[in-house]
Amino acid sequence: MRRETQNILLILLGGALLKLSFTDMYLRYVKAGLQPLLIAAGAVMILLAGLAIVRDLRAPKEAEEAHGDHEHKSSRSPWMLLLPVLAVFLIAPPALGADTVNRSDRNAAQESKSANGFAALPEGAVIPLSLGEFVTRTAWDDSGSLDDRVVKLTGFVVRKNDATYVARLAISCCAADASPIKVRMTGTGFDSMPTDQWVEVTGKVVPGSATKETAYVPTFTVAEIAPVATPVDTYES
Repeated sequence: MRRETQNILLILLGGALLKLSFTDMYLRYVKAGLQPLLIAAGAVMILLAGLAIVRDLRAPKEAEEAHGDHEHKSSRSPWMLLLPVLAVFLIAPPALGADTVNRSDRNAAQESKSANGFAALPEGAVIPLSLGEFVTRTAWDDSGSLDDRVVKLTGFVVRKNDATYVARLAISCCAADASPIKVRMTGTGFDSMPTDQWVEVTGKVVPGSATKETAYVPTFTVAEIAPVATPVDTYES
């Protein structure tokens, strides 16, 4: 690959990282806490490319031409490497959704058993919980603290075979390590909701439904369900 091509690619890739980092789009790929590292990485790429360009301009023309001719022969289509960079600029991929959930039969919260018990639930007629906390409690809280409590969950609709779930994806670092968290819904009101539609769903857990046999996926009796806008940060940590 010619040096000029390398430098241009480095500038474009650094620019793509900065573009993502200064908008909410970066939350489709990494946790919020990694934003400073993305900004730093993009800035360093652009700086390195700029230094390389200055160095090449100062180099003897003959040496540069010989070096360029040799590298040109070793790579016929270096500009094809621009395609993924342009994809970030022009067609930013969406956050992961139902397809990712359906590719795994496990529930992420099954690995979050706590030996120290759980904090007391807040008072109130309706308790808003993250899907991760809800699934972990239903699987491992032997006190049955969620039994007969009305809970509100937020996630997107997933369908697999004859079952319908409300789900989210949990990440430790980035979308590459995403793990599904899902709750099976029973009752009425969700049949008309399209797959990947974000919803707020209110109801009660079916006691004892999150077991090893169900892959620690609890069953949730729906009382109310309503569509909501996709949140800025779609992942749970």
